[in-house]
Amino acid sequence: MHIAIVHNAVDPESRADEQDVLVQATAVSQALAELGHTVTTIACTLDLTRMKQQLESITPHMVFNLVESLDGEGRLIHLFPALLDSMKLPYSGSCTETIFITSHKTLAKERMTLAGIPTPIWWGPYPTDFPIIQRPPLEVKDAQWLIKSVWEHGSLGLDDDEPIAQVTLKELDQILAERAPNLGNACFAEAFIPGREFNLSLINGLRGPEVLPPAEIIFENYDDGKLPIVGYRAKWDSSSYEYHHTPRRFDFPREDTILIGILRSLAIRCWDIFGLDGYARVDFRVDDQGNPWVLEVNSNPCLSPDAGFAAAVEQAGMTYTDAIKRIIKNLNI
Repeated sequence: MHIAIVHNAVDPESRADEQDVLVQATAVSQALAELGHTVTTIACTLDLTRMKQQLESITPHMVFNLVESLDGEGRLIHLFPALLDSMKLPYSGSCTETIFITSHKTLAKERMTLAGIPTPIWWGPYPTDFPIIQRPPLEVKDAQWLIKSVWEHGSLGLDDDEPIAQVTLKELDQILAERAPNLGNACFAEAFIPGREFNLSLINGLRGPEVLPPAEIIFENYDDGKLPIVGYRAKWDSSSYEYHHTPRRFDFPREDTILIGILRSLAIRCWDIFGLDGYARVDFRVDDQGNPWVLEVNSNPCLSPDAGFAAAVEQAGMTYTDAIKRIIKNLNI
């Protein structure tokens, strides 16, 4: 089978999180070659007409979609799969609508709230876009707020700044307006959940989605002055303290058995309500009372060999190539 791997175009000046897509493309290409497929790799820009012409000229059987943004804008992530839909060309991973909703973090949080899936309270986004139909009751007085980008992933702008506390919603609106230019021009406030952090990866299985072994992020030697979150430095800056002191673990004591079961069930519910496909990752915080909260649903998690998804694949007893085979297996080609 001829498979086109398409990723967002990057240049030497692009951020580390953007450059990583080249690592993913190389790893996926090697896996597909091991499986006996012919591979063509293409960088996608905002010139979608040219992109369409390139795909029509090579006539692939399917596309492995690694486009995470266009022109450095995460809010444009859905344009490429929408092009593929118009061309009736099969592609890996979730559909256009799922990618759009999960990438718009406050829309995703509202959908979780409507489905009864616990997610931290939030305020925003700024600037206002879709009207909010339902959100959990706002307990503003005691909330500690983290400011997050609506569209950008890779924990852009999220590091160890102290959570914002004891502010009114009017003051929070002003903070959002000030932070937005550095967060993809759209941001929101989310209540910080003290406690533990988990990542649950999922992949297509013979009988539906399979939850891979859950991972917990350990915040080694984080004192009271360092916020225990997986920020941008922890993910992308190999020279930072955070990068080297946030390992993941897959072994849990017996007393975590019930909690792990709840996290697995919530991950499957997220797969179902968002219409995920191929592969995904759900990120959780668990508070000091043992209550789980879904932070994000990632419809296109990083596929680099050293990232969390690949680590979970290995823990499940699969090779990276096995996982890529599963991701493309159920496509209607």
